[in-house]
Amino acid sequence: MAYLEEFSIHIANHDVHRFLQLWEEYCTSDTVEPVEYKHVLEAIKNSEIAESIGGYVEAGLPLWSLIQDEEASRDILRLILDIQTTNSPVLADTAFKFLKEHYGDQKFFNTKMRLIGLRDRERFQRAITNYELLSHMDKGKFVFHTAGWGTGEIMEISLVREQLIIEFENVMGRRDLSFENAFKTLVSLPDTHFLARRFANPDKLEEEARKDSVQVVKDCLLNLGPKTAAELKEEFHELVIPPEEWSRWWQATRTKLKKDTYIIPPSGIREPFRLRTAEVSHEEQLASALEENNDFETVLLTTYNFVRDLPDMLKNEELRAGLIQRFIDLLSDENTTLAQQVQASIFLEGFCQHKQPEKDVETLIQEVESVSDLLAAIPILAFKKRALQAVHDHRSDWVNIFLKQLLGTYPSAIRDYLLKELQGPDTIQALEETILDLLTNAKQYPEVFVWYFQKIAAGKNVPFSNKEGQCKFFEAFLTLYHYIENNSEYRDLIKKMYNLMSAQRWQMVRDIIEDTSLDFCKEFVLLASKCQAISTHDMKILRSLAQVVHPELKDAKKKSAEDASDEVIWTTEEGYNKTCERVRQIGEEEIVENAKEIEAARSHGDLRENSEYKYALERRSRLQGELKTLSDQLGKARIITPEDIIADEAGVGVAVEVAADDGTTVTYTILGPWDADPDHNILSVQSRLAQTMLGLKEGDKFSFNDDEFKVLGIRSVLQEQ
Repeated sequence: MAYLEEFSIHIANHDVHRFLQLWEEYCTSDTVEPVEYKHVLEAIKNSEIAESIGGYVEAGLPLWSLIQDEEASRDILRLILDIQTTNSPVLADTAFKFLKEHYGDQKFFNTKMRLIGLRDRERFQRAITNYELLSHMDKGKFVFHTAGWGTGEIMEISLVREQLIIEFENVMGRRDLSFENAFKTLVSLPDTHFLARRFANPDKLEEEARKDSVQVVKDCLLNLGPKTAAELKEEFHELVIPPEEWSRWWQATRTKLKKDTYIIPPSGIREPFRLRTAEVSHEEQLASALEENNDFETVLLTTYNFVRDLPDMLKNEELRAGLIQRFIDLLSDENTTLAQQVQASIFLEGFCQHKQPEKDVETLIQEVESVSDLLAAIPILAFKKRALQAVHDHRSDWVNIFLKQLLGTYPSAIRDYLLKELQGPDTIQALEETILDLLTNAKQYPEVFVWYFQKIAAGKNVPFSNKEGQCKFFEAFLTLYHYIENNSEYRDLIKKMYNLMSAQRWQMVRDIIEDTSLDFCKEFVLLASKCQAISTHDMKILRSLAQVVHPELKDAKKKSAEDASDEVIWTTEEGYNKTCERVRQIGEEEIVENAKEIEAARSHGDLRENSEYKYALERRSRLQGELKTLSDQLGKARIITPEDIIADEAGVGVAVEVAADDGTTVTYTILGPWDADPDHNILSVQSRLAQTMLGLKEGDKFSFNDDEFKVLGIRSVLQEQ
């Protein structure tokens, strides 16, 4: 296949000159490998340089004449005639002789020869392909439309009109096709072809897929070529298998495909399933895979995947003995690390029931100094758990090790195992202390905290799953949410936390706040309001949930801008008058002026090319939009009065003096959006910083943009005037 690789490189590079040089060399060979020759011609036919090579493909005829296999000879000559563009007498004679020899006794032979161009011999490209398509055309036969119409069934055909009528799967109604168009777009499908069976009788194909799913998938791969899992879904989902049953059917089928000796399973999700030309036993597959790789990690993963999916393989004593010896050699290799030795011993004892003296798991696990490093070096999840089980069974310090690993970055299955073992009567107190440390330092272990919080919220039998514990952890949950929501590193975790809260119409929140105190509900609403990722609509829902538990929250006279800013636009009298003046200016001056601009521009004629007219129209649109917006806002505006201000907490109408960690102090005034002036530290109540400070009192601390601040004092703005 050396020539095929070189041809493929030149085709990929669109290098016609070098391709033709290699083609000339190839065609002068004394021997030919039919499979390679066929693959080369197929690569040419499917390439973008096929037309450029078509004038030279005739040089391959002497090489074709050396082929003894009749089927291979037919396929290769068909491809040569598909690609050729010279329509030379030699090609015409060769094609005519072949068709006469194989189809000369067929009905309408001469008519078909005329239709494919071999009577006048002027244009007969695709001669064999087109003749076989004509011979295939008959009522009830199936074809495939390469331009997107899909599989079709021939309903009528006329050699006189040179026309056929076909019903396709992807277009409505029946379609008339001339033979000329059919030669360009149709491919014949035998009745046994997967696409023909799916189109003709999908119910029967569904029945076959349920009885022998692997065989139907193999038929698909045989007829359509290698397919990824996603591509197989396109071929089967809904068309063969009902959508509601697809997942269950595919999971079972995929497991069977991995065990089939004719299937090459994909190594990754984007790789296709392939069909072998000959059966290869599982033992041969494993031996071949191990021959290609000698490094420890690859040998372990390859062997583990085989014996996990095909446990019956180890019933072969010869194979089992070979694997045992292979891993014993790895254990004896001085270059093998302690972590690798542990994994090798786990495999030998777990799958081969072989315990190597002085290198068994019990002995090796006691030599491990850092269990964290050991687990990090083990790629297989099941082996991680087995190593931890060995630590539990054979080390006296297992409790301290497990407590430390509980706060590590591991899959949930590992954490679940650690938690289960630590819930014994002798270790529960140490576990509770670790969980309290997790509660206090949630920011250091965000993934672990969220994992444990899910168990508490679900009412699992774990420490602090009572109502008091749920409340404490929920407060820490919201605090953590606010702390990490602007950190891109935790984007997926933030999404998970939000979905955890909002799932089933905020059911988790409902369950936690039920039967809680009024103070807790107030604290819960306050913490939630500080989370910028929780939208205004979500906050309304959360407040409503809190009011269901404590109806008195509905009547609380807490008029901070946090509650009112959704409906009311707070403003000073000066800001209100300024906005009213702007509305008057737009309505009485600028719109009138703009109308004159439009009229003047219109008088210049040819409105399509009149830039002044277009600019005037755009200005009118902007003015009308601004006027409408300001008018709507004036309807919601409310001038701040002393009665609206709560002087002992941060809210609209107050000045808040804060101190940063470095000792610098600054005073922020919180007003409505019309009065905002960031250059003079006057914040809009709708700004992020103001929203962060809402509800805080003197002495409270808060964080903003990763900086820590403390509230030094709060005073009413109106009292200063």
